[in-house]
Amino acid sequence: MNNKKPTIGVFGLGHIGLPTAVIFAKNGFNVIGIDLNPKIVDMINKGKSPIEECGLGELIHDSIKSKKLSATNDGKTAAKLSDVMIIVVPTPKNNKNESELSAVQSVCHTISNGLNKGDLVIVESTVPPGACDEIIIPILENSGLSAGEDFGVAYTPERALPTNTIHEMTHNARVIGGINDLSAKKAFELYKNITKGEIVILDNLISAEMVKLMENTYRDVNIALANEFAILCENLGVNAIKAIEAANHHPRVNIHSPGPGVGGHCLSIDPYFIIEKSAKMGIECPVISTSRQVNEKMPIHVANLIIKSLLNKGKKIENSKIGILGIAYKGNVADARETPAITLIKYLKNRGAQIYAQDPFVDKNSIENLGAIPSPIEDVLYCDCVVLLTDHDIYKKIKPSMIKNNLFICTRPVLNPEEFLKDGVDFKGVGIP
Repeated sequence: MNNKKPTIGVFGLGHIGLPTAVIFAKNGFNVIGIDLNPKIVDMINKGKSPIEECGLGELIHDSIKSKKLSATNDGKTAAKLSDVMIIVVPTPKNNKNESELSAVQSVCHTISNGLNKGDLVIVESTVPPGACDEIIIPILENSGLSAGEDFGVAYTPERALPTNTIHEMTHNARVIGGINDLSAKKAFELYKNITKGEIVILDNLISAEMVKLMENTYRDVNIALANEFAILCENLGVNAIKAIEAANHHPRVNIHSPGPGVGGHCLSIDPYFIIEKSAKMGIECPVISTSRQVNEKMPIHVANLIIKSLLNKGKKIENSKIGILGIAYKGNVADARETPAITLIKYLKNRGAQIYAQDPFVDKNSIENLGAIPSPIEDVLYCDCVVLLTDHDIYKKIKPSMIKNNLFICTRPVLNPEEFLKDGVDFKGVGIP
């Protein structure tokens, strides 16, 4: 690693894999990006970005122009040409809330067909604890080579926030675990080229796997606590947002904000990987399990707020027009994976409501696929009930006069209730009595 820059193969050119590939290319490495989607491969080879991410398009253009980056569908050949193979493919959960590792397994089979002595395989995909030892390494050893002796294996989870991915990948701390010291040190020597953040080396693979799951589970549990506080405060007549802000003045308290539920590819999935593994070991994780249940029920809580608020105005949910502001799971991103909007829209439609939705980041087809009618913001604001579901910056500019039917459900703490109530708008929200 010190004497010669290795050729890097990045398997999976999605929200994390593609930025990883271009960052290495920018730092002088020859990078081969591998993806099964021919449209993605074609766009990248033309110097265009298939993903909306700040600064990514320019990096792709420059990397293709300098011939440091290329994309292909041929994973086997790419593996043969690469000295380091980084696995960054999706690991969703199935309908039983169990990890779905078929993409990781498929990539490992491909890599095993091109693996050479001295190569290093790095896993960045989020996986259940023990997956590297129990699933990934046995597949790689189908190559006839022995992990830890003929080739190295390391695990390093990404830590990146959508819209700020490039900066976070190059500045956040990174955790690395290896099958042995040599694998961990090789990974360290590689990643120190692309990050200014601290690199923490752990004793083994499973410790590094666990760190990623701990980080996101901590946040999920904290949000569940905030959501429980919010529901209680609504019934007590207490403004939970103000109460949480006051509580957080304590030097050792950091309660997160309540909201309509948890979405995205991490917080809503990773805790289940711990639950799945612990169940196989006969160990209960009641705090983690309960937190998942609390957060998964929040869209239904929002729906009930809508139904109750309509009834107070003499309207039934049947045939009512519900306007939803924001489909993405968090503010200022186009990512609608696991968004609370999925459950909310389905629940309301099943009760006869007509759903109109607007999101400046999410495309119309995605909105239609959720069962809502893509609409301009003006139409949404004319609905019987307007629901702010995502904290996009544009929605922070909404004024009371814009809510035409005077019923507003705000599920994010981004607007001042007093301002709306003073102007005659019936303002309700998560944690707002």
